[in-house]
Amino acid sequence: MAIESREADDCGAIPGDGGLPLLGYTAQFLSGKLTISRERYDRYGPVSWFRVFGIKVVTAQGPDACGEVLQNRSHAFASGPGWSFLIGPFFQRGLMLLDFDEHHLHRRIMQQAFTSDRLAGYLELVNSTLAAGLAGWPSGDFHVYPAIKQLTLDVATRTFMGAQLDADASRLNTAFVDCVRAGTAALRFKVPGLRWSRGLAGRKVLEDFLYPQLPAKRADAGDDLFSALCHARGEGGEQFTDDDVVNHMIFLLMAAHDTSTITITAMAYYLAKHPEWQERCRAESQAVGTPTVGYADLAKLSSLDLVMKEAMRLITPVPGVMRKTVRDTELLGHFIPADTYVSVNLYGAHHLSEYWPDPEHFDPERFADDRRDDKVHRNAWMPFGNGVHKCIGLHFGGMEIKAAMHQLLLSYRWSVPPDYEMPIDWSSLPRPKDGLPVRLQRL
Repeated sequence: MAIESREADDCGAIPGDGGLPLLGYTAQFLSGKLTISRERYDRYGPVSWFRVFGIKVVTAQGPDACGEVLQNRSHAFASGPGWSFLIGPFFQRGLMLLDFDEHHLHRRIMQQAFTSDRLAGYLELVNSTLAAGLAGWPSGDFHVYPAIKQLTLDVATRTFMGAQLDADASRLNTAFVDCVRAGTAALRFKVPGLRWSRGLAGRKVLEDFLYPQLPAKRADAGDDLFSALCHARGEGGEQFTDDDVVNHMIFLLMAAHDTSTITITAMAYYLAKHPEWQERCRAESQAVGTPTVGYADLAKLSSLDLVMKEAMRLITPVPGVMRKTVRDTELLGHFIPADTYVSVNLYGAHHLSEYWPDPEHFDPERFADDRRDDKVHRNAWMPFGNGVHKCIGLHFGGMEIKAAMHQLLLSYRWSVPPDYEMPIDWSSLPRPKDGLPVRLQRL
């Protein structure tokens, strides 16, 4: 039901503050401190406002506020206009930037590329790519993050495009990184050498790589996701245009390898810090009895599943999402006018002691059947988002992450010094500032 426009005081003025003159909270926003700190939640509650880049932003914190925005029963919170401010020029018209009927149509067509049969078909390529990449890891001191990032990019391109990148791999990886990091550029116009300009150049690199391949993909229905998008049809015979396919491929390739990289890196870190869990997961992988997992084997890796969920809670791959109101609405009794940016803090919901006992402690048993701390609230755990924009690739991501960790556990044992704490750069998507150095031992 639409809510009539009213003065803020009619529904309760939103608490908050604008921060420093002119700058507001821009520096804290760019550094990620606004996301990982619960200071605003403690001070103002689950709905408050701040000023960043000269605009007023309402933030939703905690499972009630986050869930109401993401489930969007009022159809007032749009994803495209929210994200466009940050990443629109770099991931234009990706699935996350579409809304309402158009989003529903595109998602329904795209879902054909993520059916169980398709996922099972992708797994062979995933496994072979992982095996080839992991075989080159040396024993001794090793930085996990850059190696995982290259590995997941190889998996995404082989699986999604049916191609080995080889000479193009480094150039495309740089292009993806530049596109993602441009979203938190302080200067949001084209200045050569700065983040925004590098993001625009990265987008051009990706387009120049993908467009020439379209005719061959249209002509031959292969098993890769690129081909699947070219040949997918809606119930009424609708199909993606060439621009649609390229836009979706750029977004999916970024999302697939960035979020998987973050999760695998986080899991590697916590398993190094907690060797008893590393050995427990290794024993389950050894019990599977094969060097690579089959689709039916994934359910056998129950301890790995617990670790994955806890790692995603502690280091949420996408810590927050953006929306913009397309009409006047309310959020937990607070009036929000049309054309208001809304920041949804997923990370914050995962770290509230009201829902998660000792929230900073690594405890995968939270997700075990006899506890299920994540069920204390329907929106307590939502690393994949919620509502109609819930991540379409969540099952592919879980499959890839488990397949990678299975092979890693069977091939290596790794450790960090007891006092090591991984420093995280939160300025775009979370990544270790030091690359996560470990001591790697081949088994």
